[in-house]
This record gives sequence, C-alpha cells and structure tokens, in this order.
Amino acid sequence: QRPPKTTNSHHTLGYSPNLLLKMPPPTKLNRVWVVDITYIPLQSCFAFLALVLDLCSRRVVGWSLADHMTEPLVLDALQHAISDRQPPPDLIHHSDRGGQYAGHEYRAVLRRAAMRQSMSRAANCYDNAFMESCFGTIKTELEMTEYQNSRQARCEIASYLAYYNTERRHSSLDYLSPAAFEAQLTLSP
Repeated sequence: QRPPKTTNSHHTLGYSPNLLLKMPPPTKLNRVWVVDITYIPLQSCFAFLALVLDLCSRRVVGWSLADHMTEPLVLDALQHAISDRQPPPDLIHHSDRGGQYAGHEYRAVLRRAAMRQSMSRAANCYDNAFMESCFGTIKTELEMTEYQNSRQARCEIASYLAYYNTERRHSSLDYLSPAAFEAQLTLSP
C-alpha cells in the first residue's frame, strides 16, 4: 500500500508567515509549539497521528490518532495540549501549510488561546524539521510495521509517547528526557 500524502498545501484558506525564521531557539516552556501529522500503517489501511511538541523541551504536549487527517484530528491534539499546559498568550504555534492548520475552526481556537500562528515556507520541509525528526524517531523506535488495527496502534503509541516524554534522552537536551529537562528548567532561577 502506498503511503498517503499528509500535507495538502493547495488550499485557499491563506497562509501565515514563518515566525521562527529569525528567532533563536526558545529557552522557556510554552513559548513555541510545533505540530504535524504522520501516517501509521494498519493491516488494511492507514491511521493518522497528529502531535503537538513543545520546542523548548521536545515534550509531546498533545496528540491524537484517527482514521482521517482532517481538521478535527489536529484540533483534538491541540485542545489536549491547551487543556494540559494552559499556555500563556503569544505562544507561537508552528505548522506546515496543510489545510488542516488553516481551517476556520482551528484558527478560531488559536485566536481564543491568544496564540500566534506560524507556517513553514512553501515546499520547505526544513522549516518544520523538529517535527520531521520527532516522527522519524517514533517510527524507528516503534519499529513500525503494520498494526492489526487502530486500537493496537493507539495503545502502543500512547505507551511509547509516555516513554518518550519521561525516559527517552535527547542529545539536544544534554541527554535528559523532556520531563527531566522541564523539571530542571523550572528549578533554575
């Protein structure tokens, strides 16, 4: 089965500028969230995984898995992140140019949360490299083969993301896990 394309940037919903281009990496939590969608192979079809990642700590702060890659999928992941993290105003929300992130309801949630929307430049995967790297890590470490069904995929992904956030060490975080890095960051003056 041929993997599906997860980004359709040929829409008329408008694009936001890339606010990360000239910005240094964030040094505080809940300042920049990066988001994306990837496909998960199932025996007879594909499921789609949407993630929200805090760029400072590399912690997955929201996620959702569904049999579609429409706006409700990414909205669910975003709403979990907002509910769990209660981010301050002016957080930068960065995505690719996919129509899911440009939808009216999605943008309304961003406005209500006082987030600033940022999007990658056209046809430039490097603008969202952190998410591409995260998905690469997940797929490699889960040794992604076809799951029997979405329930099995959900269980294994939930378990892996708990490990990823609390135990998996990241070279970019001085070999701390996202949770340990966040704990250290909140203790720093």
